[in-house]
Amino acid sequence: MNDFGSSDILAYAIFGLILNFVFSIAFGLYLSKNIGVEDMMHSKGDRIQPWWLSISLAVPYAKMAITLYRVAILQLYFLDQGKSHKEYWIYLTSNDY
Repeated sequence: MNDFGSSDILAYAIFGLILNFVFSIAFGLYLSKNIGVEDMMHSKGDRIQPWWLSISLAVPYAKMAITLYRVAILQLYFLDQGKSHKEYWIYLTSNDY
């Protein structure tokens, strides 16, 4: 059993931050490949991100979990229903969906 000494906690936090950025960058690249950066910029809505999303950066694994949640929404509720990546992007960035 691990006693989670201070160096262990720091190592887990750094690993979580790295994983967070890897998942976020990979998901952003995936969306931009399927939609196109130019189209993403033109179809972006004006939705304000929730307050908890900005503070989730303080907890390294929370942002990664949010990114994986968004991947699941994309797969289960958009792609599996025959909708496009662009419709998902509009859903993420606008209040009108």
